[in-house]
Amino acid sequence: MSDVAEPTSGRRVRGGGGASRRAERTAVSFDTARFITRNIPNFEILNAEALEIIEWNADTVLEEVGVNFLENPGALALWRAAGADVKGERVHIPRGLARKLCATAPSAFTQHARNPARNVEVGGRNLVLAPVYGPPFVRDQSGGRRYATMADFRNFVKLGYMSKWLHHSGGTVCEPTDVPVNKRHLDMLHAHMTLSDKPYMGSVTEPVRAADSVEMSKILFGADFVDQHTVMTSLININSPLTFDSTMMGALEVYARAGQAAIISPFIVGGAMAPVTVAGTLTQVLAEVLAGVAYSQLVRPGAPVIFGAFVTSIDMNSGAPTFGTPEAAHITYGAGQLARRLGLPYRSGGSFCGSKLPDAQAAYETANSLNMALLAGVNFMLHACGWLEGGLVSSYEKFVMDADQLGCLHHLAQGVMMDANGQGMDAIREVGPGGHYLGCEHTQANFKTAFWRSDLFDYKPFETWDEEGARDTETLAAERVTKMLGDYQQPDLDPGVAEALADYVARKKAAEPDAFI
Repeated sequence: MSDVAEPTSGRRVRGGGGASRRAERTAVSFDTARFITRNIPNFEILNAEALEIIEWNADTVLEEVGVNFLENPGALALWRAAGADVKGERVHIPRGLARKLCATAPSAFTQHARNPARNVEVGGRNLVLAPVYGPPFVRDQSGGRRYATMADFRNFVKLGYMSKWLHHSGGTVCEPTDVPVNKRHLDMLHAHMTLSDKPYMGSVTEPVRAADSVEMSKILFGADFVDQHTVMTSLININSPLTFDSTMMGALEVYARAGQAAIISPFIVGGAMAPVTVAGTLTQVLAEVLAGVAYSQLVRPGAPVIFGAFVTSIDMNSGAPTFGTPEAAHITYGAGQLARRLGLPYRSGGSFCGSKLPDAQAAYETANSLNMALLAGVNFMLHACGWLEGGLVSSYEKFVMDADQLGCLHHLAQGVMMDANGQGMDAIREVGPGGHYLGCEHTQANFKTAFWRSDLFDYKPFETWDEEGARDTETLAAERVTKMLGDYQQPDLDPGVAEALADYVARKKAAEPDAFI
C-alpha cells in the first residue's frame, strides 16, 4: 500500500507515450505523503532503573518543591479539590496524584483536516511533521533578514500546503508584525483555513484568542463536528522552571473544555532553565509535563494532550542556545521513553540550528536534530522545516530545503522490506555472476521507487552544473520557492463557509482598537 494519499486538487494530464510522461513530470502536483508510521525500532538510551529513578525524582519535585500556577485562582481551586496542598500560588502535588490524573488522557487521537484525506493520527508508531513556529523575522536570498509580514505568513502557508512530505499546516509559521497584536491571530487562522486544507494549530497568546480559534473552527467544520472531534492542536509552553502562567493555562483551559488537543511543553535551555545534567533535566521535564497534563485532565478528563519536550543546551561562553548537540539528543531519547511509559503521544525535535544562514552549520545541526527525533519515537514534530537562527527566523530557502529532506525520514521509517520483492532473489538468479542489474526485470519494475531522491539537490555532472551557473543549494532553493509560489492553487472551500469566516474576522477586528503591544 502506498504511503501517499490521492491528491485532491491540482492539474491532471492524461494520455499515452512520451508526451504523457513528460506532462506527468512537469504538472503541478499537490500530493501529500501520509503521516509516517514507523517500521523501525525506537532508540532507548535509558535502562529500567534509570527510568524509575527519574520518575521517582519527578514525583519528589512535585510533592516537595511544587509548581507555581500564577494569577489563576480557578486553577488553584481545582488543584485543592483534587487533593493537592496549595500554599499561596505554589501547588504541592502528592506523590502519584499527577500520574493518576494523567491516566484519563488518550494515548492517541485523530486530528481532522477540512480535507479528510489529510487527517493525521497522533500517537502510537506515527510521526506527524509540522513547520516552523513563532519566529518574528524572515529571511530570503533576495531580501535578507527582516521583520515578518502577513504576506510572508501567507507565503509560508502556501509552501507548507504544497510540500509533499509535510503533513500539517502548523501555527505561527512566522509572526506577522505588520498586523496588530490583538488581531493578527484572526488573519493567521484565516490563512491556514483558506489557503491550505491540511490540519492546523490554534492561537495561545491569550485565552480569548484561543476562544476565537474554536469559534472559527466551528464555522469551518460545523459546531457539532468540533464538539465531537479534534480539529486543532495548540502549543502550551511551560515557563521553566516549574511555572505555569495564566495566559498559557487560560488557553489550555479553553482548548481542553472544547476537546481540542494541546502540546504540554516545557521550554528549556539546559543550564539556564534546568540543571546542566541530562538526568536532572529529564526529571524537571517530567515533573512539568505531569503537572500540565494532570491540570488539563482536571479541566476535562479525556482531553487530548501531547507530552512535549523542547530542550537545547547552552554555550557556556556566550549564553546562546546550541542545537544538534549530543546532550540534546540524550534528553530527546530519554523523554521519549518517559512519554511512552506515561502512555502519551510525544512531541519533540525539528529542523533545529543556530546558524544565521542556510549553510553547512545549519545542515549539520538540522540533520542531527531530524534524525534524532525520528529515532526517539516522536509523534508530533513541530519546527520540521524552516527554522533558522535559533528560532528567530523563518527562512524561505531553508523551508524548502528542510521540507525536501523530510522525505528521507519517510523512507528511513519504512525499514527493510522483507517480502519476496524486497529479498530480490529473482534478480540475483537472473543476473548471475559477472553481470549487472541495470537491465534486469526486477530493476525495471522497481527503479521509480527503489531509492529516495531529493527533488532539490543537483546530481548533474560537473560540466553541466557549471554551464547552468554553478548554483549552490540555497540558490536552487530560492528558485524552488519562486516556482512553488507561482504554481500555487488555492484548495476549494464552500463559498458560504468562506464568506462566514471572512465576516467573523472582519467583525472581530472592527470590535476593538488596534494594539501593537
